[in-house]
Parts: sequence; C-alpha cells; structure tokens
Amino acid sequence: MHRIVLAYSGGLVTSVAIPWLASTHDAEVVTVTLDIGQGEQLAHVRERALAAGAERAHVIDAREEFVRDYILPALQAGAVPLDRSLGTELSRPLIAKRLVDIARMEGASAIAHGCTCDDDDRSRLDACFAALEPSLQVLAPACEWSMSPDDVAEYARARRIPVAMPGPHDDIDANVWGRSILGSAPDRLYTLTRPSQESPNEPAFMELEFVGGVPVRTNGLEMPMIELIESLETIAGTHGVGRFPSRPVAPAGSNG
Repeated sequence: MHRIVLAYSGGLVTSVAIPWLASTHDAEVVTVTLDIGQGEQLAHVRERALAAGAERAHVIDAREEFVRDYILPALQAGAVPLDRSLGTELSRPLIAKRLVDIARMEGASAIAHGCTCDDDDRSRLDACFAALEPSLQVLAPACEWSMSPDDVAEYARARRIPVAMPGPHDDIDANVWGRSILGSAPDRLYTLTRPSQESPNEPAFMELEFVGGVPVRTNGLEMPMIELIESLETIAGTHGVGRFPSRPVAPAGSNG
C-alpha cells in the first residue's frame, strides 16, 4: 500500500478526500496542516483529520517562516500588485515546500490537495510541486471525483465525517498577511476591518522604524515582525483601512 500526503484545511472537501483517496487509490493518507496565522485553533483540525481516517496528521507552526522567508522579501520588493495584499499567493510556495518535506519524510508517492479544476491555486501548487519534487504524483480529488457539492456533503454525512457543512460565504482564505473572500462579502465577514462609517473620528498615528530593511519597531516599541504586523492590523483595521475590492474581495487589515 502506498502513501499519499494531503494538504488538509479541515474543511468539507479535504475531509471527504481522506477516505476517498484511501479507497480509490488503495493508499494510506497522511495530512499536513500549516498554521500561517489564519487565526484558528488547529488542534481540533488534527483530531478531525484522524477521525476522518488519516493515518497521521501533521500540524506545523509555520508563521515565523512565512513572515521571514516570504512576506519580508515581498515587502522589500514592493510586491503589491493591483493595490491589494498578496497573502494568498505568497503562502502557496511555503505550503508546497512543507508538503514536499513531509512527503519525503513519510516516503509518500503522491501529494494531494483540495483545489477544484478551475481554481487558480491548483496551478500555483502544481507548479511548485513540479519544481520541488517532480517524481511525486499530484492528485486533485475534487477534479477526479464525479460528485456534486450536495453529493460531497452526503458522502460526509454517510461516513459520519465530523465537519461543518459549508455556508454561502465560506470561501475565505486567511493568514497573517490578510484575508481574501471569494464573491460578494457582507460586512459581518470582515473580521479585520471596520466600515469607514464606524471607524473612530480621531486619527491614529503610527511610526515604523526599519533596520537593514526590516521593520523592527512601531511607535518606539520593539517587537518581532509577526507581532508588529498584528499590531498594525488591529490599529489600521479599526480605522477602516485595508478593504480592497478586486476579483475576490480582499480585506487585508493593515497589509496594504
């Protein structure tokens, strides 16, 4: 029996993918979940993966690596296309790298993810996998199976897979550098920013100090870069800064 490493979000599609991959490909499934600042407690994600049939479930704290090796170089390069955050795009090479690392460690012959056929993330991840480890087979269960969204939900219910059914506004991607919401977004989905009409009437002043091209202090207070980002996010978001409507609507806190 061969082994498949699955990029696991804890959502419906990747939870259903665990038993589906195990059955369809006669394989052991090992999941990998990265904490890149999405603001969730991930212990329950590991438990959910095991309950769905994973042989092992890796949960990796990659926040500092994400900030140091991806966000900081992008910030120094001025990489802000289309006046929006690159949070989603920057995270995919890191996710691919860690998946390949675990696949090598586990002796896996394939990597899988939950992207749909027309998902931009599919091309991003597949390109990274091909560059990092071309010998690995890449599987996309959501492109292979013939199930409709209702069928996927019924598949989960029939097998008592412990996952919440998705709502109409659940297509949200989040990390320490921002959140993107696919489709139109009601105000209740904006967790990082307030509407401008609800922001304080008094301005907030922030002074950033850089050393060697790295932000190290805000208003004289030294802190690690990840904490600095979170501090800016809180203050700027409270003042209505950081909503960028684009093809998805992408609220990015202070990350513009």
